[in-house]
Amino acid sequence: MDESAAREEPVRSQVAIGKAEFIGLAAALMALNALAVDIMLPALQQMGAALGVSDENHRQFVVTAYIIGFGAAQLFYGPISDRFGRRGPLLFGLVVYVGAALGAGFAPSFAALLLLRVLQGVGAAATRVIAVSVVRDVFGGRQMAEVMSLIMMVFMAIPVIAPSLGQAAMIFGDWPLIFVLMAVVALAVTVWAMFRLPETLAPENRRALSLRSIVQGFGYVLTNRVALCYMLATTAIFGALFGFISSAQQIYVDIYDMGALFPLLFAVGAGLMAISSFTNSRLVGRIGMRRLSHGALLGFMCVNALWLALSLMGSIPFPLFFLLFSLSMFQFGWVGPNFNAIAMEPLGHVAGTAAAVLGFVTTLGGGIVGALIGQAFNGTLTPLAGGYFAVSAVSVILVLIAERGRLFRTVNPPV
Repeated sequence: MDESAAREEPVRSQVAIGKAEFIGLAAALMALNALAVDIMLPALQQMGAALGVSDENHRQFVVTAYIIGFGAAQLFYGPISDRFGRRGPLLFGLVVYVGAALGAGFAPSFAALLLLRVLQGVGAAATRVIAVSVVRDVFGGRQMAEVMSLIMMVFMAIPVIAPSLGQAAMIFGDWPLIFVLMAVVALAVTVWAMFRLPETLAPENRRALSLRSIVQGFGYVLTNRVALCYMLATTAIFGALFGFISSAQQIYVDIYDMGALFPLLFAVGAGLMAISSFTNSRLVGRIGMRRLSHGALLGFMCVNALWLALSLMGSIPFPLFFLLFSLSMFQFGWVGPNFNAIAMEPLGHVAGTAAAVLGFVTTLGGGIVGALIGQAFNGTLTPLAGGYFAVSAVSVILVLIAERGRLFRTVNPPV
């Protein structure tokens, strides 16, 4: 597809949809994942108490269970969406998401809640795979990075408001009301997608649903050096984010005694990522994906090295911690969307399968890394700072391998 055409023309199918609505709908689908995690963070303590969970770190499993289902199921949605199109698998996943969210609100035990959270993640996996696939169906190169940045901006805006929504829901009811609210929002997005999302996979691009075809599609992803290394680098960076999400309440409440301000402080960090994603969408067309993301990754590692060194010296005053953490989160918004676009760029002919493998590895791998970081919480900032520095160093090494030791290259022409 010609790049200028992709930028100016609406997406064509049985339903005409403009570029702005297309991006908004894709962003809403992605945002359901953030909503499923962030809206319940203020309720983890109450949830654990109500269901008999005494170990504070074990309450984090409500997040981990969702991530496991979300990550693993993506492997199935990719090949299915490459065979049958994007709409059908998406609507199926959304129905599962809504049903599991409602069920979780009435879970009789912590084990049942974790099982329903896994099922909710299975449904949500469709939204992640199809959202990335439809964007890759329509856009490529720097334009895909620009669109993904706008989507990520909305995705990151959800954590700004989600904890406050969760806390507000608990004013009017108990923690189950949070899951009911989650289901209502997902149902609204389902109706929007049902009536407005076009089928973006052209008939001639559909792939056979056979073992050979699936293995071949996975092979394209795993044998492409650039796609593989950027996928693994994204996994490491997402591990840091998941690690913070898992232990955020313990840091703000237990270390700094800011329970009342927790939603606001969490929102500021997410807001910085949303702002940086927006600035990335404005700059990437002129500067390029690699220049922006490579510079941000190096800055991310340097800030994390300073954060780790200070944490090893003793307790860090809250203003200094928040400054360092904010700097890290701002640079995250320049890394994530660009790394995703770079990894997907050479895989347009298997976009669904590629999005599935990318989502599976980054989510499940990042979730495992994040769980390790979260479970290492010991009442200090050192485990989180050490985790952030370790994953950023690993990401730099992987990017160097992908680029054959040469950073800041220009590959795609300016938009």
